[in-house]
Amino acid sequence: MTDRPTSVDFHFDVMCPFAYQTSKWIREVRDRTGLEVNWRFFSLEEVNRADGKKHPWERDWSYGWSMMRIGALLRRTDMALLDAWYERAGRALHEEGHKPHVPDVARALLAEMGLDPALVDEAIGDPTTNDEVLAEHRRVVEARGFGVPTLFFPDGQCLFGPVLLDPPRGDAAVRLWDAVVAWTEFPHLYELQRPKTVADERAIVETFRPYLEARDWVSINRGSVVDFSKVGVDRPAPADREPPAVEAPAGG
Repeated sequence: MTDRPTSVDFHFDVMCPFAYQTSKWIREVRDRTGLEVNWRFFSLEEVNRADGKKHPWERDWSYGWSMMRIGALLRRTDMALLDAWYERAGRALHEEGHKPHVPDVARALLAEMGLDPALVDEAIGDPTTNDEVLAEHRRVVEARGFGVPTLFFPDGQCLFGPVLLDPPRGDAAVRLWDAVVAWTEFPHLYELQRPKTVADERAIVETFRPYLEARDWVSINRGSVVDFSKVGVDRPAPADREPPAVEAPAGG
C-alpha cells in the first residue's frame, strides 16, 4: 500500500504517554487530510500483568482499563465522543498532572465535556464494555503486537508507532504520515529505531513530568520496573534495544 489510506485504526491506552503524543499527531493528520481515525483499545495493564495477579476486568476499577470502558460506552453513540474523551482524559493525565483514572476525576471531566458524570457508573456497570475492550486488546495480541500506539491499515497491515516526544504539526505532520504509509510498501521491513541519548532521556522525563507525578502505577520495560529517577544518567548502552516503557498497576 503506497497511496494514502482513507482510514486507520489507532489502538491506545490512556495510560501510555507515548501513545498520547502520537494521538496528537494523528489528529493533526486527520484535520489536514480528512483521514478517518477509528479509536481502538489495548491494555498495558493486561499485557504486563504479573502471574497470579487479577486481570483488569476482574477488578471493580482498573486504571487504564476502566477509562477505556468509559470510552467504549461513549463510542456506541459516536466515535467523536470517544475521541473527545481520550483527548480530555489524556490531556488531564499527561499535560495537567491530574488523575483521570480516579472515578471522581473521570466524572468531573465528563461533566466538563458537557456529558453526564453518571456515564462512569453506567460503563462500569455494563459487562459488555469489558467485552469490547478485551476484543480489541486481543486483536493486537493476535497480530503479535506488544504495546501502543499500534496502527492497523485497511489492507490488514499492522505497525507499532510512530513513537514521538514532540508531535509535528502542519505540513510536517503530513510528511510523517506519508513516511509511515510508505513503510507499508515493504512488508518485510520490521524495524528502524533511533538510539536514545542521555539528552533524549532527560527530555523524555521532562516532557512526561506531569504524568510521572500523577500516575498511581509503575512502568515496566521488558519485565523490569523502570526507575525514572535514573533515566538520563550517563551509563553504558544496553546490549539489546529497549522498547518504550509500558505500564502496569502497582497493586495486586
